[in-house]
Amino acid sequence: MFPFLSATIVIHFFFILVLDSPVQILGLGVGINYGQIANNLPSPSRVSYLLSSLNISRVKLYDADPNVLVAFSNTNVDFIIGLGNEYLQNMTDPIKAQNWVLQRIKPHLPQTRITSITVGNEVFKTNDHQLWSNLLPAMQTVYNTLVGLGLDKQVTVTSAHSLDILGVSYPPSAGAFRQDLGEYLHAILNFHAQIKSPFLINAYPYFAYKDKPNEVPINYVLFQPNQGSVDPITNLKYDNMLYAQVDAVYSAIKAMEHTDIEVRVSETGWPSRGDENEVGATPENAGLYNGNLLKIIEEKQGTPAKPNVPIDIYVFALFNENLKEGPTSERNYGLYYPDGTPVYNIGVQGYLPGLVYSSASTKNALSVSSTLLILVIAYLISA
Repeated sequence: MFPFLSATIVIHFFFILVLDSPVQILGLGVGINYGQIANNLPSPSRVSYLLSSLNISRVKLYDADPNVLVAFSNTNVDFIIGLGNEYLQNMTDPIKAQNWVLQRIKPHLPQTRITSITVGNEVFKTNDHQLWSNLLPAMQTVYNTLVGLGLDKQVTVTSAHSLDILGVSYPPSAGAFRQDLGEYLHAILNFHAQIKSPFLINAYPYFAYKDKPNEVPINYVLFQPNQGSVDPITNLKYDNMLYAQVDAVYSAIKAMEHTDIEVRVSETGWPSRGDENEVGATPENAGLYNGNLLKIIEEKQGTPAKPNVPIDIYVFALFNENLKEGPTSERNYGLYYPDGTPVYNIGVQGYLPGLVYSSASTKNALSVSSTLLILVIAYLISA
């Protein structure tokens, strides 16, 4: 077997093939948002294979799709499950909340690792004051249901908010919630502190740049080298906008007398395409933003105000979603096209597979690599 090759050459040849194969490992603790507002996405089982090849073990859904939860059973993936705004009124009813948990969550435990339920998404971005009023009671009722079923230690309850909840965001140390939301958010924060669950925000520096491209330095929002900005109150230096946004939320929470609640980023990303008025929505900028974001996650960085708390981030999003409403950018936040090809190169080797076009191609690559490994081992034994 390979009589003309030395053991060293064979091993070297094998590792070249493996490193050039489509299987690249991300494995940085990054979370990914798996949206499904599209009619051309791969099956959940194929998505499961793709995420496994990337070593992504944290996924956020916007519903409790049983097809996805079944496809990811017996994997090491932790799921955040979404409970949409349309369900909030029903979730204030203990019977309806219990039925939802029994039908949507409990059947998938423990084979699928569901760790959190987001009750509502960006509720305060709407003008529906009844929805605002229903949010906390819905969160409380879902939590009490989990307690009654003995699932509260395994599954926590939270909600995701847009940065519109801030009335003041600069400087970060002066961050404050909007006055019209104070009553609601103060009660919600008390609930988070009681059950020890994180406060989630959807933070997009892209929006700030798009709205004021002549005032917001592009390098500051893309994590590129820049002069940064100094908070005049704390003298803390910020070299990127995302950290400033997160710390502004921490300051707003502190202003409501809470210092024991962790802020996590449930969404952040950058679109690769946009309309004419959507300045900066390009593949190059999206690649820089998400590529640099992955470096930050790998380094387990904290923000200037919370340097010892590694920032917890879920990237938006896994796929482009062709049925999303709104401007062109809304359909172009994905890292991947639905056929599995990357939308752009992240620019950091090993973070994303450059050649994963389908689950079948990955499986073939693994098969070839496995066969080569067996041949190499057999040769070494017989040598």
